[in-house]
Amino acid sequence: MRPQFRVLAAGLAAALLSAPLWADTTDVKTQSIVRVAKKGAHCVNDPNCINRYHPAIPAVARAKPGQLIIFETRDALDSNLNATSEPKDVTAIDLNLVHPITGPVHIEGAKRGDVLAVTLIDVDPDEYGYTTVVPGFGFLRDLFPKPYIANWKLNRMEAVSDQLPGVAIPMNGFMGTVGTMPGYPEVDAWLKRENDLGAAGGIALPPQPTGARPDAVCGPNGSHKDKCLRTIPPRENGGNMDIKQMVVGTTLLLPCYVDGCGFFVGDVHYAQGDGEVAGTAIEIGAVVTVRTEIRKGMASLMKSGPHFEGGSQLKKLEPDRFHATVGYPTKAEGEIPPYTTYLDSKKIAPLGNLSEDLTLAARRSLIEMIDWLVATKGFSREQAYVFTSVACDMRIGNVVDVPNYAVSTICPLETIKR
Repeated sequence: MRPQFRVLAAGLAAALLSAPLWADTTDVKTQSIVRVAKKGAHCVNDPNCINRYHPAIPAVARAKPGQLIIFETRDALDSNLNATSEPKDVTAIDLNLVHPITGPVHIEGAKRGDVLAVTLIDVDPDEYGYTTVVPGFGFLRDLFPKPYIANWKLNRMEAVSDQLPGVAIPMNGFMGTVGTMPGYPEVDAWLKRENDLGAAGGIALPPQPTGARPDAVCGPNGSHKDKCLRTIPPRENGGNMDIKQMVVGTTLLLPCYVDGCGFFVGDVHYAQGDGEVAGTAIEIGAVVTVRTEIRKGMASLMKSGPHFEGGSQLKKLEPDRFHATVGYPTKAEGEIPPYTTYLDSKKIAPLGNLSEDLTLAARRSLIEMIDWLVATKGFSREQAYVFTSVACDMRIGNVVDVPNYAVSTICPLETIKR
């Protein structure tokens, strides 16, 4: 080494030795974080887990607007399902335990009448997820009466399953269930309308104390056991909305009905098609990070339900290549679609066409797509049903061309490698 280089090397070594001992930026913290941890094997063991809604349910944590909140969440069925689960394991699931959700969290400064703006920062998925067909549940429950399960192996890029060989579903994670606690007036109003529907023969799920959490409020001896709302239907406070567009980067706007809002998160989906037709998406437990903001006095603009907003996130959800089917509200004479059995079936049965019925149009479109996947891609009917639930989008074409409103089912072909 030349003498001048020896001098430079010695100087550099001396400078490094005299520098502070900061190896990297790992320990530099800029965020204030509230973490709501998962405790125990199931919701029943976890003081941070609930599966009913009522304003008497106490908050398990507090956060300031702008703080990051990290929720550790459980899968939608609070299940013991795993990579070796079989269809018989689906029938053993206790549906009273559905939607173990993490929270509620009191947002400081939020009042009834405000809007809680929730921006989804990150979804860190578990390594395992599942899609099930539960007998008696799902859009085509009359055509798929037997249990079925697809077990998924997950990473942040894609999901693959031995039950659907040749299929790879990209991750587009979102919170299936997310919302705020109802107030006392909302509980009374929503219970009344659902009880009225049930009395008319429609499907409504009344309060069920068995398996309800928290036990002190909603359980068999709970203080409000007859008023705790079930989590299956979404309502004006959000809840089980299952809207796939609420991905990372979007902001969900939720009305506050109680001071502090009572914010909760759970039932994360790794991926889902618009419609979630089989009854489940790729269901996962996950660690979810959000940031909240209060928009004062804005809840009066939300009479129907939450709003959400974003930027370019929807472009990522579009397929590269697709095949689509179109359905109209037509049916066989004598058939009564399962969704209309509680109405005047004597009028519906003999008709071959229902007027302005998007549900029947969606059914026709979906059945046609399942038939197409079976005929051209070699799927079994159960495989095709599950595939449409996690990957295919049902979209409204028109709601004006009476009587035949149109619904399309659009399936991304790039997810099928077979």
